Amino acid sequence: EVQLQASGGGLVQAGGSLRLSCAGSGFTLDDYVIGWFRQAPGKEREGVSCISHGDGKTYYADSVKGRFTISSDNAKNTVYLQMNSLKPEDTAVDYCAADLGFGARPFAYEYDYWGQGTLVTVSS
Repeated sequence: EVQLQASGGGLVQAGGSLRLSCAGSGFTLDDYVIGWFRQAPGKEREGVSCISHGDGKTYYADSVKGRFTISSDNAKNTVYLQMNSLKPEDTAVDYCAADLGFGARPFAYEYDYWGQGTLVTVSS
């Protein structure tokens, strides 16, 4: 059974950093695309970043390019999202998701498996 566990959220001041982790079990990262999504209050879920382990492709939303970096540790079956220069508009519940296959997948409907959310709050 594919399971995802997201962690690492918290409260940080604007300009600060957080690193989110998405630990996977029941599957091997090599065969999957892992995506990070976020949902702010009153807004739709949006794609933040993803990494396709089969072909090495990555995707970043324009709003996070140059500030966020996605990476993975295959030995730990874990994907990380390093978030730097955080802004109040980054405040959201962040989710990680997985889908079998390869290629950049920025949309939520493209993923079959979801972890629980982790709250990121950026104060001004």
